[in-house]
Amino acid sequence: MPLSVLKRGPTATTMDDEVLRFCQTLRLASPTLPIGAYSYSQGLESAVAKGWVVDEATAQSWIEGLLTNGLARLDLPLVCRLRVALEGHDQERLRFWSEYLRASREARELVNEDAALGLSLLKLLAEPQRTDPLVDRDLPVSLALGFAAAGLAWDISLRATLTAYAWSWFENQVAAAVKLVPLGQTAGQRIISGVLGALAAAVATAETLPDDALGALAPGFALACAHHETQYTRLFRS
Repeated sequence: MPLSVLKRGPTATTMDDEVLRFCQTLRLASPTLPIGAYSYSQGLESAVAKGWVVDEATAQSWIEGLLTNGLARLDLPLVCRLRVALEGHDQERLRFWSEYLRASREARELVNEDAALGLSLLKLLAEPQRTDPLVDRDLPVSLALGFAAAGLAWDISLRATLTAYAWSWFENQVAAAVKLVPLGQTAGQRIISGVLGALAAAVATAETLPDDALGALAPGFALACAHHETQYTRLFRS
C-alpha cells in the first residue's frame, strides 16, 4: 500500500493536547488530589455500625444504590448545570444551582463536607495566580462547583469531568468499605468490577436529566449521615 493513501495521524501538537487532557482527567479523579476527600465516608461508617452493611454484597449494594439514586440524579447533573453557568458567565444561574444543591443535602454533615471539599479544590485551582473570584463570591461552595470549574480550567470535556467526579466518589466509598466492614483488597476490586456499568449509566443519566427530574432519594443514607454526626467512635470525619 502506498504511504500516500494511509490515513494521516494526529500531529504531535494534537497528540500532546490529548495526552495532557487525559492526564488532567486522571489528576482530577485521583485520590491524591489534595482536598481531603479520603477523610469522609458519607454515612457508610454508620451503615456498618448499624449492621446495614456487613459484607461484600451489602457494601456493593449500598454503593451502587447511592450512585444510581444519588449521584446520577443530583451531584452529576448539577456539575453539568454549574459548568454551563460558568462557561456563560451566568451569575444568576450559578447562584441558583449552587443554592439548590446545598438545599438538597440531607444532613449538616454533608453540607459541611461539600463546602470543605469544594473550597479546597477551588483554592487548588487558584494556586498559580493566588486568587480566584469564585472563592470570594458569596456562593454556597460545593465539590460539584469545584469539579465544574476544574473541568473548564483544565480543558476537560464535560463527560470526562462527570466520569472523574463519579470515579473519585466511587473509589473513595470502596476504600472506606474495605477499612470499615472490613473487606480485603480483592473484594474491593470485585465491587469496582461489579459497579462499573452503573457508573457509566450514571454519567449518561446525568447528561440528559431534565430539571424537573432532579433530586436524590435515599432515606437510609440520610439517616446514616445524620447519625454519624453523633456516633460514639468514628474513623471518618463528620
